[in-house]
Amino acid sequence: MHRVGYLLCEGFQVMGLASQSVFEFANLLVGEPVYVLGNYSVAGGMLRSSLGLQLQTQAVDSPGHADTWLVAGTLMPVQTPPSAAEVELVRALGQQARRTAGICTGAFTLAAAGLLDERRATTHWAYAKAMQQCYPRIRVEQDRIFIADGNLWTSAGMTACIDMALGMVEKDLGADIARAVAHRLVMQQRRTGGQSQHSQMLELAPKSDRIQAALEYARQHLQQPLGVEELAGVVHLSPRQFSRVFTAETGQSPAKAIERLRLEAARLLIEQSRHSLDVVARETGFRDRRHLREAFLRGFGIPPQAVRRDVRRLNS
Repeated sequence: MHRVGYLLCEGFQVMGLASQSVFEFANLLVGEPVYVLGNYSVAGGMLRSSLGLQLQTQAVDSPGHADTWLVAGTLMPVQTPPSAAEVELVRALGQQARRTAGICTGAFTLAAAGLLDERRATTHWAYAKAMQQCYPRIRVEQDRIFIADGNLWTSAGMTACIDMALGMVEKDLGADIARAVAHRLVMQQRRTGGQSQHSQMLELAPKSDRIQAALEYARQHLQQPLGVEELAGVVHLSPRQFSRVFTAETGQSPAKAIERLRLEAARLLIEQSRHSLDVVARETGFRDRRHLREAFLRGFGIPPQAVRRDVRRLNS
């Protein structure tokens, strides 16, 4: 049995509690209470979230309440840093727990407690630079969904806590259970820790259904050449009109946008499969692995082999 404690403070961000559903569905799929959850705070009692939701918590009078601790974040971690009592408690928990995690900006509390010194960590992209400035001894990786560095875990913002919880379930119960939980949660895809916090489809943010449809078509047909003529034909526009509208709505040319989609798909394949780089290149529309490497260096600043090594290190 795994005992999971959520450490909350006044003004906690309620999205962090969504990750509790991961453990709930793991119990349902296994058919027994593999995970027992509890909501805690320094002194116990009723806490109010940043949204105004009230939640009853238990006081932490012993680190043994849980073997895995998840520290919830707040909306303004720099302006309202954790209290001295919270920092002292998290330091004690981190020294004794099997696993300690910071959800979103909860990583700031782990950082203040000194747990992340000389460790790799991440947090919400909007606060990653602030974390690096406040805690220079941490190796902050701004563009990661979650990071597990030994027994210390940190996640990006908002929904990334669900991906981190799934990573914990995979460590505890195996990949099959984690995939089944993700399926029950109706997740379109399960994001690995090394995956970027940013979705190219979201960042392109086209305003019209036509350009959205063209991008969706491209995402599903990345193996094809996907020239302007083909994409324009899908949405019944002339190539010239399509290029003009596409650039106006997304801020970049169709060719550049397609390369970004190919890169995102290639990175996902590298993270989630054992395909060779030749296969990854072919499946995502690059000419060959050399073309894939060139695009990775332009887009991410690192070669694809570095992404694969990172994933292997996380899973070891």
